[in-house]
Amino acid sequence: MKEKSTKGIWKVISASSMGTMIEWYDFYIFGSLAVVISTKFFPSDNPTAAFLSTLATFAAGFVVRPFGALFFGRLGDLIGRKYTFMVTLLLMGGATFLIGCIPSYETIGFMAPLLVLILRLLQGLALGGEYGGAATYVAEHAPVGQRGYWTSWIQTTATVGLFISLMVILATRNVLTPEQFDEWGWRVPFWLSIVMVGVSYLIRKNMDESPVFAKAKSEGKTSTNPLKESFGNRYNMKFVLLALFGATMGQGVVWYTGQFYAMNFMKTVMSIDSSQVDTLLGVALIIGTPFFVFFGWLSDKVGRKYIMMGGMLLAILLYRPIYKQMYETTSVKNKTEMVEKTTILAELKETKKQTMDSIYTTSKEYVDGTTFQEIKTVHLENGVAIMVDGKAKVDTKTTVKINSSDNWALIFLVFIQVIFVTMVYGPIAAFLVEMFPVKIRYTSMSLPYHVGNGIFGGLLPAISTYFVTNAKDLGHPEYYLEGLWYPIVIAAVSFVVGMVYIKNKDKNAHE
Repeated sequence: MKEKSTKGIWKVISASSMGTMIEWYDFYIFGSLAVVISTKFFPSDNPTAAFLSTLATFAAGFVVRPFGALFFGRLGDLIGRKYTFMVTLLLMGGATFLIGCIPSYETIGFMAPLLVLILRLLQGLALGGEYGGAATYVAEHAPVGQRGYWTSWIQTTATVGLFISLMVILATRNVLTPEQFDEWGWRVPFWLSIVMVGVSYLIRKNMDESPVFAKAKSEGKTSTNPLKESFGNRYNMKFVLLALFGATMGQGVVWYTGQFYAMNFMKTVMSIDSSQVDTLLGVALIIGTPFFVFFGWLSDKVGRKYIMMGGMLLAILLYRPIYKQMYETTSVKNKTEMVEKTTILAELKETKKQTMDSIYTTSKEYVDGTTFQEIKTVHLENGVAIMVDGKAKVDTKTTVKINSSDNWALIFLVFIQVIFVTMVYGPIAAFLVEMFPVKIRYTSMSLPYHVGNGIFGGLLPAISTYFVTNAKDLGHPEYYLEGLWYPIVIAAVSFVVGMVYIKNKDKNAHE
């Protein structure tokens, strides 16, 4: 009986995980390609503003996730878990594919960012319904006392989805020339999504409804108004707020700092070659991902609270030292330049608008094997530099290729952050499922999860990048650390609320 039960739940895990992983892949290729996308769908006059606009569009997908949680959570509690996350899978896949088909800003003007925004909003709505359904579905199949272990497999899907998005982008970059990738190759990861969604749909089509929900439905115990019972009931609403402010809010910022902000920080602040960042982040994620399952399993033994709170506390205390070390490790200011190998190349290049740009390329090499390239593009009009606010309009792109030693140092520093992620995220699905009764579980757990992750977590890249950019403009000596105040403060609030109000071992799943 035990063997049959385990075999059955592995089928549930694989079907749920496959779909959820693909949804995360769809969601994250946009963020992984943010630097490229900013040049395609937004005006090129101001690269910093275009990048911030891209991050804001990325964040918009997160902001609507709570609305998706309400809409699809209600459906899931009314008609069932299975059918609801079939719909979310198809909606996400379709929106992702279409993002890869949108013409550039140069072709259709402001329609480009508008269409991207609409499709990002659809992605956010779909993901808002997906996670709660998958986590609830798996938890309701899991044996009592093992929910942390089995739901932790769902928790790996977000990181695996991010990993696969990085690997697909890396493979596409390696197959194509830089010019081909920049011209059209960046669309390929979006197009591939439709194939994966088709496979996942076929797998999910043959799944059965959750036995716990099916039993409640046959006994007439499902909710007729999940939204009212979830949020109109003061007793239940208290748990919704506790889940948000005591757990998912802190978990959300730790998740996005340890993976997404780390990636953006290395690419935009440290100027490390994009392919190197994708590779080293991928390695750190592979090494760290098993710890989701470990901490999920451990939470079945010792309780969810102290593992999640421990992850938040470590993040609060160590983020600034970790990021300072990351920055100092690769900073060329700390390296010895081989002056005889420095080259400066000046050339005139015709643009697509048939104007001329003056381009200065400075290449440097350092004793430890690091290489540095800075490309300054001075935009000309009638042979004279275009002036903006009394200064020549110059775009500067810096690329640092790091040596093997620095590469492994960064892998280790990102891996430590991934451990914090696994501590807060591994047990959270079981923690949320166990807070709410079956008939309103999908709705009740989805909202705090997606507000915590979608609003507090999803806004992190845009807010933190703004803090860094602002501090740099003001001449702050450690401007690159200023973006960390956002996750540190949010995680600290969540840590205090969680430590005071959350019980450690409350496994009443209301069945």
